[in-house]
Amino acid sequence: MKTKITLIILLILSIGVFAQGKKKNLYSFEVKAIDGKNFDLSSLKGKKVLIVNTASKCGLTPQYKQLEELNKLYGNSPRFVIIGFPANNFLSQEPGTNEEIKTFCTTNYGVTFPMMEKISVKGKDIHPLYKWLTSKLENGVMDAEVQWNFQKFLIDENGNLVDMVAPKESPMSEKIINWIKTGKK
Repeated sequence: MKTKITLIILLILSIGVFAQGKKKNLYSFEVKAIDGKNFDLSSLKGKKVLIVNTASKCGLTPQYKQLEELNKLYGNSPRFVIIGFPANNFLSQEPGTNEEIKTFCTTNYGVTFPMMEKISVKGKDIHPLYKWLTSKLENGVMDAEVQWNFQKFLIDENGNLVDMVAPKESPMSEKIINWIKTGKK
């Protein structure tokens, strides 16, 4: 009987170790930059990452200015980066092509942080990165369906999801600044 119990315990532990080895994090994904080039997110190892879904024709679009201000304050640090993901999921507020989006962002807001190609952040065609960001089954931390444009996700230096910041909350909020500076929310 003890042998069977020991074998069952070993089997359970083995399954747990195997499952942990398969755990996804930010570094599990490759995306495309707005210019169409591959962008391997594992290149961000050791950096805190702020991921935000963006749109050019939204009441929250002026957050681009705040994101760029945040980028100027902390983005030159080798330990922090902002990544924008244009998405057309909310009232068709990002109808442009990647080239149009890139031009809009640089011309109107001087965006210098990395922008990726337009993706879907919810629904049947959700991008795999956003499926990971929004599903506790995938990220192991929380369910955080994207509510609207400019929802922000905080990723730690190990590529793990830490928290989500609501769309209306400023990129310059105390919560985000504290997280960048100290790692605490």
